[in-house]
Amino acid sequence: MKNLKPKRQGWIWLTVLLLVFILISLYVSSQRPKQYPNFVADSPSPTGVKAFYTYLKKEVRVNSWTADPLKLPKQGEEKLLVMVEPFFTPETEDMDAYKDFMKAGNTILLFQTNPKGMFDLDTVPELPSPNHEVKWYRENQGTYKAEMNSFIRLVTNKDDAILLGDAGGGAIALKRPVGKGQLIVAITPEWLTNDNLLKNDNLTLVLNLFNETKTGTVFFDEYLHGSQNGSSIMTVYPMWFLLLILQGILLMMLWLWFKGKRFGPLLVSREESVRFSDEGIRAITAWYLRGRRYHDSLLIQADYLKLLLQEHWRIPYRVEWRELSSFLERQHSGMQANEIRPFLIGLTNILEKEKVSKQEFLLWSRSLEQLRKEVEEG
Repeated sequence: MKNLKPKRQGWIWLTVLLLVFILISLYVSSQRPKQYPNFVADSPSPTGVKAFYTYLKKEVRVNSWTADPLKLPKQGEEKLLVMVEPFFTPETEDMDAYKDFMKAGNTILLFQTNPKGMFDLDTVPELPSPNHEVKWYRENQGTYKAEMNSFIRLVTNKDDAILLGDAGGGAIALKRPVGKGQLIVAITPEWLTNDNLLKNDNLTLVLNLFNETKTGTVFFDEYLHGSQNGSSIMTVYPMWFLLLILQGILLMMLWLWFKGKRFGPLLVSREESVRFSDEGIRAITAWYLRGRRYHDSLLIQADYLKLLLQEHWRIPYRVEWRELSSFLERQHSGMQANEIRPFLIGLTNILEKEKVSKQEFLLWSRSLEQLRKEVEEG
């Protein structure tokens, strides 16, 4: 009986500590500033678009759209749906609903850094203009100052009207008819953020794009930001209840541990695996970046890709990059037939250069990584 008293005292102190932890967690959670995702209409953070959203509210009817695209109103006056950097590519059913919305006579204005995969759009890689100048091709033509983060340009067809272009003639924004409506695309979502809206000529260019629509009702699409009807476990249940559940789970785990239960697999000793773990890869990567050895890194990536081409697609390793055009066309890679040869010539030239800039390194690393995924996934 004497041994029971210390055990009871231990459980009492453990319960007290858990209660103190709950109270501290409640206080900290109530004092913590609210976190907002990027490009959300009600976000006042530098990466949100609340400033422009509030401005539009003074001029036209503006609302957030969080419901399924199948419920978009298609009848009545023309409407405008604004998509700012969607967090994911919609499923086929949702994409068809967006297209039906436009075919009924409405407009979608899409701001996305790389809209490839959205509405049958295609893009090509291209370095941004160093002088940050863009040209407006519609009414009130002129040259404007605007910084861009995107390393791609839009591929146009015969029905498209180019709205914005860079100094090299690459399409930054275009307008495409869809049924009775239209699709307007721009690769510059950063222009709408609270932090950048008033920089350079960003606001003027954004307003020019909105003036191409001429609609009275505007919806900001929050469905593609993960706001499906705004329901989640964090909004359905109060914070104190979630914390209580969490503490209950922790208490149950402690009780099971106290009873002698053990969880998880046997772990391999760290010294047996550290030489071949991600730590070594991170160290090598940091060394290349600090030393600005961009060219060496591209050579290694290209050589590894050659090995994968031989392993998965039976393309001989000894074949030079310039001579791989016919092989890649037969394998039906993700690139179009007219894109393969310029890609291989550009890759050969960049590998033969003595020095590579950081921008060139990032551009070609993305291209090699994309081709690597296509080869491995088959």
